[in-house]
Amino acid sequence: EGVRLRVCLFFIDSNFRLLCLIKLNFMGDLFAPQHIIWIVLLFLLFFGGKKIPELMRGLGKGIREFKDAKDNVKKEIEGHINEESSDKTSHS
Repeated sequence: EGVRLRVCLFFIDSNFRLLCLIKLNFMGDLFAPQHIIWIVLLFLLFFGGKKIPELMRGLGKGIREFKDAKDNVKKEIEGHINEESSDKTSHS
């Protein structure tokens, strides 16, 4: 069945009424090629061409920091396991 998503771009007119400028209905697979095009266009509209590299740079930095933290936790756990194994063999 897939996903159903409704997007409406709003603006405020001169009488301070909130109006829907563009209505988009996404039905089916959200990652279909035509939906990706709409998502990219909306992303460009909201953030502009100059902000997107900054956003992607920040996203990349966040992913890198997450991977580093994951690797550090993994090394720490492996270190504790190795310490326990060496303690058991030295006491025997």
